[in-house]
Amino acid sequence: MNVVSTVDPRDGRPRETHLRETSDPELESAVGQASSATEWLAGLGRHGRAGMLDEIAASLESHRADLVATAEGETGLGHPRLDFELTRAIIQFRMFGDVLRDGGYVEAAIDHAAETPLGPAPDVRRMLVPLGPVAVFGASNFPFAFSVAGGDTASALAAGCPVIVKAHPSHPLTSQASGEAIAAAVRRLGGPDGVVAVVHGQDAGLALVRHPAVRAAALTGSIGAARAIQTAIDERPYPIPFYGELSSVNPIVVLPAAATERGSQIAEGLFASFTGSGGQLCTKPGLAFIPSDPAGDELVEVLRDRVASAGGTVLLNERIRDAFVEAEARLERAGARVSARPDVASAPGFTVAPALLEIDISRLSAEIAEECFGPLLVVVRYGEAADLDRALAVVPPSLTGSIHTGTHDDRAAVRRLADQFAARAGRIVFDGYPTGVRVSWAQHHGGPWPSTNSLYTSVGATATRRFLRPLAWQDAPDWILPEELRDGSGEIPRRVDGRLEPGDPAARHGNATGGVVTS
Repeated sequence: MNVVSTVDPRDGRPRETHLRETSDPELESAVGQASSATEWLAGLGRHGRAGMLDEIAASLESHRADLVATAEGETGLGHPRLDFELTRAIIQFRMFGDVLRDGGYVEAAIDHAAETPLGPAPDVRRMLVPLGPVAVFGASNFPFAFSVAGGDTASALAAGCPVIVKAHPSHPLTSQASGEAIAAAVRRLGGPDGVVAVVHGQDAGLALVRHPAVRAAALTGSIGAARAIQTAIDERPYPIPFYGELSSVNPIVVLPAAATERGSQIAEGLFASFTGSGGQLCTKPGLAFIPSDPAGDELVEVLRDRVASAGGTVLLNERIRDAFVEAEARLERAGARVSARPDVASAPGFTVAPALLEIDISRLSAEIAEECFGPLLVVVRYGEAADLDRALAVVPPSLTGSIHTGTHDDRAAVRRLADQFAARAGRIVFDGYPTGVRVSWAQHHGGPWPSTNSLYTSVGATATRRFLRPLAWQDAPDWILPEELRDGSGEIPRRVDGRLEPGDPAARHGNATGGVVTS
């Protein structure tokens, strides 16, 4: 077995760890334990699993100092960002506990036996049930919130599915430590091994999604990684769902009145949004459409000053650094000119310079509109709002689309932009920036593309739906039915004989407050 190494991106030096890539027998054992753990999770019931998620949150909190320090040495993201991200991960586990206590996520429906216009009809009852063991692929840019202790793990556990996480090679020690913190919480509850497991190595990851006991896979990562996972899934005798959140451009449109009324404020927010966390966020804005008028000129000048005075940014790993340098050169060859870029040539490790590029809207092409993962923004200057219709058609579908409006901007133009984004994005942001993703009941983090399945979200309460399937019981005896489908069990919202019954609020435990994190 190969030794797993880690690299501190601040100096670029690899270091060996005590970890080894997962062997085939070890993978088989992990999947077997996960399959056995399914029964234990089912036996906990909704309220028991909610308590488990709270216990996991408490365990992560108790290991905060060590987890954050480990992640800082493997990602270079900095203590404040990582400390905040771990808080976000903890909030997610607690929120899904509230989702379980609410119970509406199971979509319980009961149709009693009755005479119908088509004759006698049987008693039919339906709800969502767990798929089984789930494979999760950790993200490079979120060592907590989209990795072992992330939303995929939390939502799958809430659904009742054991999780096997393929650790990202950019932060193997952080992944292992997170898994151990979660396992400690499960052990305190008397749970078995296999509720959450961590495996290492590319071969182990692909073998994981080929394994017949694995029933779903989730990834936040690159298109290349998604294609490799999908190819492995296609080799199975029967398919499984694959939920991937991939690259995204996240265009922002600043309308003329907005630039006039608050151009400097928008420039500051835009700078923070595209450079925060090194621009290594799936919701980072990559294109900003700014009017070619004096107010737009002032806005861009503020952006230039902020970028020119910025220091270097440490990227997560060598591959991301090299891809950033290559993408920036490609954009320049395609016609975008460098408007501002500080000199960081002598910086150590995987450090790059933030870059502001500009191009006229008449020269915008599909190549210019491709994602550049890292601290780079292309400013597209436009003359008339009508020019935006044709230009946005060149931009690929994204997770988000943002519109900044002013007091005197034409409402028809705003409506037209909103309609375009509604057809091509999963979230429309007004007068804000896409890199704040609230963890809440109403959140949707996905899109027509780059989501591999546009029906579901990877953030928010409904993320559990990815790891559930519907099951109906016909004329079943009461004793064999799940509690949620039995007559007289009015704790949760249910649709009974076509009427929605809200359930008993006194029997539930409140709502999640939600939180905000960049993503």
